[in-house]
Amino acid sequence: MIGTGRIASLLEEDPLREKPCTHAGALVATGRCTIVGGADHDEERRRLFSRRWGAPGFSDPLEMIRTTAPKILVVATHPDSHERYVAMAAREGVPVVVCEKPLAHTMASARRIARIEKKGDLKILVNHERRFSRDYELVRDALRSRALGSLLGITATLFFGKNQPHHRVLHHDGTHLIDAIHFLTDDTLRVRRRVGAVRGRRSSVFVHGVLKNGKLPVVIEVGSERDYLHLEIRLSFSSGEIRLGNGIFSWSRSEVSPHYSSYRSLQELPRLVPEPTGYFLGMMNEAVALAEGRQERSRSTAADALAALRVIHEASRRV
Repeated sequence: MIGTGRIASLLEEDPLREKPCTHAGALVATGRCTIVGGADHDEERRRLFSRRWGAPGFSDPLEMIRTTAPKILVVATHPDSHERYVAMAAREGVPVVVCEKPLAHTMASARRIARIEKKGDLKILVNHERRFSRDYELVRDALRSRALGSLLGITATLFFGKNQPHHRVLHHDGTHLIDAIHFLTDDTLRVRRRVGAVRGRRSSVFVHGVLKNGKLPVVIEVGSERDYLHLEIRLSFSSGEIRLGNGIFSWSRSEVSPHYSSYRSLQELPRLVPEPTGYFLGMMNEAVALAEGRQERSRSTAADALAALRVIHEASRRV
């Protein structure tokens, strides 16, 4: 593992999160992996990592790769270093890289990572973990089976506290939101318009886009000045609605209204969030399958991650 911080290891100590919730925790939970090294420039983090997982710490990632010859390399560093470490893994013959999101800090860097993947030098799995979460899988199945009729529109909301500027929220956590919309719909969002200043940190900015050859409208709100975290995707169907997000799993169906004669209303269906959702473990089980040759391509490729970043880039420059 390159990077031994929060998402790599430290969040496993959070008593409220579903476990496993880190790369290290999920690797161990597969029952098929041994962690053989963690590289980090921070000596204290290396010490904590070694104590928690019983693996040696390295200050030099290249030395770690050459010493341990890993089958899976996790890149859990800041986005501006992802390309460097993915390219290093390809040169050193590592079979599989699990890369943190966002894929890179610029579109140019993200494209170069996607080209490495396309050349077949290594298999890349990007941590857009909702692709492996049981609640998102169930909603995707509902869309495919038309369980609530035709999908007619999507609205999504992303708040990440009081003071984060919109562009930072969009780039760092909007990748999860946009990739989840792509995953659920088997399509790619196309940006048509933005309302609000993406570089601001007041109120909200709205991104308007379309799916399904321009026939399905999508509106994403990214906001500041809220004293809470919130990620939600609301899918509106001809016969119902699904709300999905962090701690949200609500399904409603059109029924004869108990409030108004000759009308129909949405009535909530008794659906609970699947426990556990298996989001991180599902991702790492797939990394193992890729490393063992039981699977040729991940469900969360660098190309998928590039598509999410392209939407963010479009949203950031449109007026």
